Amino acid sequence: MEELQEDLKESCHSSGERKSHHSEKTKNNITTRLNRIEGQIRGVKGLIEKDTYCDDVLNQIAAIQSALNGVGKLLLENHLRSCVIERIQEGDDDVIAELLTTVNKLMK
Repeated sequence: MEELQEDLKESCHSSGERKSHHSEKTKNNITTRLNRIEGQIRGVKGLIEKDTYCDDVLNQIAAIQSALNGVGKLLLENHLRSCVIERIQEGDDDVIAELLTTVNKLMK
């Protein structure tokens, strides 16, 4: 929660361009997760090259999808607690349509 509060200190689009404003701790957390996922993907590639049993490969793919969903949830939470709230407070209701489109993409 502390890192979310740090993230809220800057504006999502104060300079006229849309940017996130994650704390260094949040960025490091996300980067670490993505690096781990990248390694898992390389591992799946190796499993395919070694003709590993399909069910084992599919289980690894499920683990990767779960890890990606975790990153998505973290980013979505940060986005809701910062950018979305801020834009609504500024009277920008278009953010709701944008958010719904994004959530629909995440849920495919």
